[in-house]
Amino acid sequence: MNVPAPRVTINDVAARAGVSKGAVSMAFNNRPGVSAATRERIFEVARQLGWTPHQTARSLAGRRVGIVGLAICRPARLLGLEPFYMEFISGIEDVLAGRSCSLLLRLVRDLDEEIALYEEWWRSRTIGGAILVDFHREDPRIAPLRALGLPAVAVGHPSLTGGFPSVWTDDATAASDAVRYLAALGHRRIARVGGPSGLGHSGIRAAAFEATMSELGLDGRRQVSTGFVGEEGARATRSLLLGPERPTAIVYDNDIMAVAGAAVAAEMGLAVPDDVSLLAWDDSQLCRITHPPLSAMSHDVHHFGEEVARALFGVIAGTHKGALQVPTPALTPRGSTGPPRRT
Repeated sequence: MNVPAPRVTINDVAARAGVSKGAVSMAFNNRPGVSAATRERIFEVARQLGWTPHQTARSLAGRRVGIVGLAICRPARLLGLEPFYMEFISGIEDVLAGRSCSLLLRLVRDLDEEIALYEEWWRSRTIGGAILVDFHREDPRIAPLRALGLPAVAVGHPSLTGGFPSVWTDDATAASDAVRYLAALGHRRIARVGGPSGLGHSGIRAAAFEATMSELGLDGRRQVSTGFVGEEGARATRSLLLGPERPTAIVYDNDIMAVAGAAVAAEMGLAVPDDVSLLAWDDSQLCRITHPPLSAMSHDVHHFGEEVARALFGVIAGTHKGALQVPTPALTPRGSTGPPRRT
């Protein structure tokens, strides 16, 4: 019979760190009385032993949460231009404002910095919970943040989020719908300008795009990975339109790249949609004011942010533990898509 390992306690952490139990408590409650070096030693021992002050997490369920944390691993310049995150954050803020709660937003350079930031925020009791975004396959944040005991809601498909309660959209179905729509218009050479290949939702869309193209027997299943910025979207579009077997339709992973693609088509003297149809992901004001207006895979991003914030409060209260699927992005056809020119 397997004997369960003894539970690690605060006494074990104190003994291993060579301090008193009171010093461990002061370190985790960010109280004066321990030096910065001692506090870091205590935190390191707690990490090694896999101990977290669960009583702190439990106490949060019974009190008002004042601050929610959100770290985003994106350049500030890109975040300021990307309508998705502006709408998403506005949805979160609407729910937080109704609870007299604030959002603490930080941009980080990499996932290691993000992990360290959440550890600092949680151990210093700066935040009562967190919203985790942009999941990768085998995401390195999952294990340390679960060990930390951080109440969090993950934005992403449940297959990516490592057991964190999640809120997600069915990107696979939406990507397949985009291909089927363009095929119904008569397109056979369809390309895709996607986001970073390491991002989980980009991978889901890429796999669905490829599978649907294959299922329909379509040609030119070319996909290009980018960093979501307009310059990279333009470069990818130019490469596709100058290459052999030029695509007659291109699907983009965000609106910024689709707008940049429309500019490249005009630069090359190609008519949209007669020479090339363009389809963006995540409808926005940008899509509506571009000429011609861009067809897009649309969903209510503001509402998405609201649902994420509500789910986080459910996690903190212990009432939300699973995965919540919000409506699948749906096609909004406009002037940038149409049948290909017959030659």
